[in-house]
Amino acid sequence: MAVKYSKQYLHKLEDLMAETDYILRYEKGNFQSGYCILNSKKVAIVNKYFTHEGKINALIDILKSIEIDREKLSPKNKILFTELSQTDLKI
Repeated sequence: MAVKYSKQYLHKLEDLMAETDYILRYEKGNFQSGYCILNSKKVAIVNKYFTHEGKINALIDILKSIEIDREKLSPKNKILFTELSQTDLKI
């Protein structure tokens, strides 16, 4: 699946993230990868100054690296998560 760099796609990823146990926050920070995951508190922080493309790439990386209970996902987000699992980002 090709990644779409649009506001709507960003909202889809945010919706998927909302159905996980993690809290997504956009804050300023000096993260080398553009995001930070606090596993003990189940918080994911993305640099708020990123462009839409940067935020989308960061969210995809986060979603691939955290443990997600697929049973808690809605049917549309299960499909999206399955597609994301098979996607490789090309820089």
